[in-house]
Amino acid sequence: MIRVVDIFAGPGGLSEGFSSVTEKGGDPSFDVVLSVEKELLAFTTLRLRAFYRQFKTDVPDDYYRLLRREIDQDTLFKLHPREAAAAAASCWNAALGPGGVSQDEVRKRIKKAVGGGDEWVLIGGPPCQAYSLAGRSRNQGNPDYDPMKDDRQRLYVEYLQILAEHRPAVFVMENVKGLLSATLKKVGVFRRILDDLRDPAAAIEREGRASGRVKKGGYRIYSLTSGRTFENGAIDGAVIRCELFGVPQARHRVILLGVRDDIAGIAPGTLLARDAVSASSVLRDLPKLRSGISPKSEDGGEEWKERLKSQMERRWANAGAARVSEEALVKTIRKRLEKVVVPQAGRGGEFLSMEVGSGYRPDWYCDERIGGVCNHSSRSHMPRDLFRYFYAACFAKQYARSPSLSEFPTDLLPEHGSVSTALEDGGHFSDRFRVQIGARPSTTIVSHISKDGHYYIHPDPLQCRSLTVREAARLQTFPDNYLFCGTRTAQYVQVGNAVPPLLAQQIGEIVRDLLRAAGAGN
Repeated sequence: MIRVVDIFAGPGGLSEGFSSVTEKGGDPSFDVVLSVEKELLAFTTLRLRAFYRQFKTDVPDDYYRLLRREIDQDTLFKLHPREAAAAAASCWNAALGPGGVSQDEVRKRIKKAVGGGDEWVLIGGPPCQAYSLAGRSRNQGNPDYDPMKDDRQRLYVEYLQILAEHRPAVFVMENVKGLLSATLKKVGVFRRILDDLRDPAAAIEREGRASGRVKKGGYRIYSLTSGRTFENGAIDGAVIRCELFGVPQARHRVILLGVRDDIAGIAPGTLLARDAVSASSVLRDLPKLRSGISPKSEDGGEEWKERLKSQMERRWANAGAARVSEEALVKTIRKRLEKVVVPQAGRGGEFLSMEVGSGYRPDWYCDERIGGVCNHSSRSHMPRDLFRYFYAACFAKQYARSPSLSEFPTDLLPEHGSVSTALEDGGHFSDRFRVQIGARPSTTIVSHISKDGHYYIHPDPLQCRSLTVREAARLQTFPDNYLFCGTRTAQYVQVGNAVPPLLAQQIGEIVRDLLRAAGAGN
């Protein structure tokens, strides 16, 4: 098998995709020998999945007992000590970069994991908040912000250090598309990174981190969509539009493929376009849930139904009372109100014993051994947000798009200073409540989903809520037997920060074919 090291691994989206690549006989093509992640709860998720992969196809029922909350993780590991030890050895809870573990320790860990050879693959990407458009907008509003002192801006140097010292055959580096327009000291960040990746040894020397362990030589950096190398500052083909490759989500990320310069005469393949996958095809077969009502003392199934129906009926008793009074929309709202019932599964939970399916790739998502679904519990919402979600989802059903604030009834407008500006000029606040349109790929799942659900309203008005962790995970293409550990907030963050495994699998196939053609990793 071809060995893989995953740094800044998060919950393991890239590792999951590479691990699912197989040879013609069904054996795995890749072995993820080391995953490095600093956040403890993401690391816990990562280690549990590494444990699962130790069994290949013969996964014990004890794992599914864990998913069903019949045993905890400590008990599971005690029941299977050999596999637990192997998983622990392949996962490292450590921070790279300033304030983190030493370069010597990183060097030793990698050398031990890959066995000292260089026919292996480095995957991962540095934390991307500082590069993101939202992050840069926030930083501009902070007079004390100094980009040169922001460690997140320079964590890719840790990537360079590994490339310069170990010279893996191939690397895959992922980041946000804001990287393409970001600047540091008036120098384009993307162009600088490309130059550094082509010659990691020179970049490390410039950073004052050169040592006798640095090896000379560089990499050719390829686009995964065009197959061309990036030359003369060209950025075409740097952004991967996930919805074009079988992912039910319009996630756009920069993903670079680097090939060591001594692997000559062989160019990598490219991602093959696939039909668009709708959000509803992976969401509709999950158990229906209701939202909660905040405060908790007022929450309850019948209370939820009666509050929703009474409030919305009052608002729509007279169509002329609404800012938007199109007869067709009013009819849609009234029709939906008549169908409001409390779902059998209520608000869901960390495990639900219910039948689960998927309209898209059930072979990828579904696992009947689970006996239900995990990480599928709804959040509580303020009553007024409940009404806004219902209205917005009905609007989306009628017009196949999410409403802007100017299309909300006046009494459903948020009490926020930005509302008047958004109504006047259509600023960024105008889409404060965004419904995921069932007939299309979803919008990008990001870690902000952990803060509130306003941008992730479920397409079904009768559920009147934001997406659950499992629904977000399905849009990210995580299999249902992939358990996210920690609090629900931590689970949302893990899902939002991940690379879609189904996309990573396709990238892994390109890497496998390249290395097989080069005679490496056999």
